[in-house]
Amino acid sequence: MITTVGLTKRYGPVTAVDDLSVDVAPGVVGLVGANGAGKSTLLKVLLGLLPATSGTASVLGLDVATQGEEIRARVGYMPEHDCLPPDVSATEFVVHMARMSGLPTTAARERTADTLRHVGLYEERYRPMGGYSTGMRQRVKLAQALAHDPQLVLLDEPTNGLDPAGRDDMLGLVRRIGTEFGISVLVTSHLLGELERVCDAVVVVDGGRLLRSTSTADLTAASALLVVEVEDGDRDGRGAQLLAGALRDAGVVVHPGGAASRLLEVELAGDATYDAVRDGAARLGLGLVRVQQRRHRMAEVFAPPAAGAGAPGPAVRASDDDQEVGARVGTV
Repeated sequence: MITTVGLTKRYGPVTAVDDLSVDVAPGVVGLVGANGAGKSTLLKVLLGLLPATSGTASVLGLDVATQGEEIRARVGYMPEHDCLPPDVSATEFVVHMARMSGLPTTAARERTADTLRHVGLYEERYRPMGGYSTGMRQRVKLAQALAHDPQLVLLDEPTNGLDPAGRDDMLGLVRRIGTEFGISVLVTSHLLGELERVCDAVVVVDGGRLLRSTSTADLTAASALLVVEVEDGDRDGRGAQLLAGALRDAGVVVHPGGAASRLLEVELAGDATYDAVRDGAARLGLGLVRVQQRRHRMAEVFAPPAAGAGAPGPAVRASDDDQEVGARVGTV
């Protein structure tokens, strides 16, 4: 879908993309990095809107240096920043963008109706966009990226400015683009948890350089830890502590989740570990809410190493959901 070899983009003394070589396969792929990591610049180079300083890149087999117009005819682009004219309706704007992408007027109107219905704006399609909420404006930007039936869409921070509910809705739309409509997606974000939920693979950049490119399944593979949640009953919140002590006595390695937590992390050493958890809870009269093999979180995979462990990792951060989960299992 996308290939870059030694791609570099400089603005004077500032290097935005630095010797980037990566292959991006079809599907829903996340491009993750901190603000200023070079994500938006990379998308503009891939669209042929910015010339690269050095290196080469191709999109859908087309050279970004010489075939930018052909690329833009086959690729949809949702920019990060707001760029919608306030006195124009969503229908007028998306029809205009579809025609700019080469569709005849009749086809442009049909595609506009379909895409606005898909993004949930069909009832509001004739209102001037100046009265739209942030979430509605983001949906219009997504609709115009899809209006000409592209083979690939590049989405730059599509959840920017949205509340948690709006983020969930937008992420659901992004996933549907790939699964239901068969359109490949490259979506950027600095929130790792968002990409973990919707992407088949992730590309991690920092300072314009490639740090890692791999499948989401590999990053979030099951760990060698069990998450154990207990029902305290009448133990005044000490049930997990009591179980932790019993498991240690049985030779199980336990990582407690804190004095007031009902959660433990137990190192998994075969089926005997499950037996020890079950028997320990039974002897103490504790209810087991769940015993579940824990999966890696992307926020942990790319967290900076401890002092003295080497160079720091990328300055990406977990979403609010990641932080909440991490706090519950005592791993922040």
